[in-house]
Amino acid sequence: MPKLTIDGVQVEVEPGTSVLQAAEKLGIEIPRFCYHERLSVPANCRMCLVEMERAPKPIASCAMPCSDGMVIKTNTETVRKARRGVMEFLLINHPLDCPICDQGGECDLQDQAMGYGFDHSRYGESKRAVTNKNLGPLVATVMTRCIHCTRCIRFIDEIAGVPVLGATSRGEHMEVTTYVEQAIDSELSGNLVDVCPVGALTAKPYAFTARPWELRKTESIDVFDAVGSNIRVDVRGPEVMRVLPRLAEDINEEWISDKSRYAIDGLKRQRLDRPYVRRDGKLVATSWDDAFAAIAQRLNGVPGSRIAALAGDLADAESMLALKDLMIALGSPHRDCRQDGAQFDVSARAGWLFNSGIAGIEQADAILLIGTNLRWEAPLINARVRKRYLQGGLKVGVIGPQHDLTYPTTLIGAGPQSLEDLIEGRHGFAAVLKEAKRPLLILGTGAVQRRDGLAVQALARRAAETFGMITDDWNGYNFLHLAAARTGGLELGFVPGEGGLATAGIVAAAGAGELDVVYLLGADEIDGGRFGKAFVIYQGHHGDRGAHRADVVLPGAAYTEKNATYVNTEGRAQWGRQATFAPAEAREDWKILRALSAVLGHPLPYDSLGAVRRQLAATSPVFGAIDARVAASWAPFGGPGAVDAVPFAAPIENFYMTDPISRASVTMAQCTEAFILPAREKTGTHG
Repeated sequence: MPKLTIDGVQVEVEPGTSVLQAAEKLGIEIPRFCYHERLSVPANCRMCLVEMERAPKPIASCAMPCSDGMVIKTNTETVRKARRGVMEFLLINHPLDCPICDQGGECDLQDQAMGYGFDHSRYGESKRAVTNKNLGPLVATVMTRCIHCTRCIRFIDEIAGVPVLGATSRGEHMEVTTYVEQAIDSELSGNLVDVCPVGALTAKPYAFTARPWELRKTESIDVFDAVGSNIRVDVRGPEVMRVLPRLAEDINEEWISDKSRYAIDGLKRQRLDRPYVRRDGKLVATSWDDAFAAIAQRLNGVPGSRIAALAGDLADAESMLALKDLMIALGSPHRDCRQDGAQFDVSARAGWLFNSGIAGIEQADAILLIGTNLRWEAPLINARVRKRYLQGGLKVGVIGPQHDLTYPTTLIGAGPQSLEDLIEGRHGFAAVLKEAKRPLLILGTGAVQRRDGLAVQALARRAAETFGMITDDWNGYNFLHLAAARTGGLELGFVPGEGGLATAGIVAAAGAGELDVVYLLGADEIDGGRFGKAFVIYQGHHGDRGAHRADVVLPGAAYTEKNATYVNTEGRAQWGRQATFAPAEAREDWKILRALSAVLGHPLPYDSLGAVRRQLAATSPVFGAIDARVAASWAPFGGPGAVDAVPFAAPIENFYMTDPISRASVTMAQCTEAFILPAREKTGTHG
């Protein structure tokens, strides 16, 4: 490994390490604009110039690989003069927008101009102006501020895989733009705001609303999919102003999806802020005591066999545990956390976990996707697959609907029969999987939301075993959940008890009059009319489908308003933290259930968040290992029976509206209008 000296200190680095990276290893800061750790190196801003012994002029440290015996100086007068000159050039055409620019206070150009720049400019000519571009409803542009670092071009091409940005013209006429004016149709486009080192690209929904020093910052977990992205929630007073990504190498790296970032305006709309009871066919605001009394009166004398509970996609583990314990106390075995009706074997953890881990995708050399559209179901997992593809040597096969996943794929077939053919070796991709050293399979929820779901899962297990995906040091069988609540619900056993009904059975029994009471914990994806004349209790934070059907509404807290535990699709328990307070009389969900249990005469055995979490840890070791994956042992799972010839269907029709929060979001409605509706008109589909 090469050894070099930087500012008099010797350091040994891996081959291929750049001088800039070696300096960072020693804690030496080198300014930069175009360089980004996760993007290719263009070396075009020249801000990272350093002196190298025996070199005739300063070198760009981001693009110079380290070599043995190299002597580098990062803080000489020559280096300082070169950096001042570069900064002077960068500011020649940059407008004096700092008082109004949304990047003010967290702008790399501001910071580095103060630290490394000149105190005056010798440029007296008029500054050039550049026309702003329309990149869609999420990213605002002030292209006169652009310093041509090309980070946005490289991100949208390399990470997002939608190469719509580029540079046109040359010299002082160069502009960063879309070649034909269009909105950026990517689920990761909001990350352009993060990678832009100046105020050329900013968040359109956040424009002119707050300054960074006004915001209170809270580290939390995203709930808009099952990836469990690490986020930072910024609030001012009671209002969530923005959501930004946090670094989590094993999960979301430093990116988040557009829905995670921009759907937060839905937290301000259609909120439930007080209890309601239905009287004379209408929901009427009432007190907590009256709401609880109405529930107690209706439950009086009702046997447990005629009571059921369903947990929704955004429910936290604490509230699901409390609801499960309450149902057991009432004698009800009817409960389920799979409100989408997915049919899979819950008895073996390996059958419903992302066993390789999200970061494990980077070790795979062949991937089989079954009944999943990764780009909509988990954009960050899709980005991880693209990252592995760009490293070379990866082949991806698809069974199910074919989508533009931002990397080449081989279409094997449309349904379960194609998977059987693959297992029997009747398709060329079977040889690819056989020859792979680390083959990997991702089974999507869309493949098991069918009557033959258990048989499909058994078939996927056969494929994993047939193609060598299960070894002592590798488990390439992965199940991809859609909901943040799903894995946590399965871990704590929010599934039918002995003789209990699952989601489809609960809905059918309620419609047939065989169930008297249905408790919905944020379950909004089921048509309320299917519950027949059952007494419906809805606990949640938005006036969505569940609340419209309910006979009693109990207002809960959204994910930014409570301390809660979520388990992502790979089985990693993480803590979301309270950033602000729930509106008016809304309360944390587990507290509502604890108070209700006392009124019903079955008080739950915990009175604090710590006590609830101790109970969670006693239920499953996953909840005692926060931020760590608990591996599952391989065991048979799935069910017998023949598979249906019907092709797999996509479980998501609109990426931007999948839950009560995003359906209440004006920004997500704008995205739907800009991206989803034109695509449906183009293909002639509706939904």
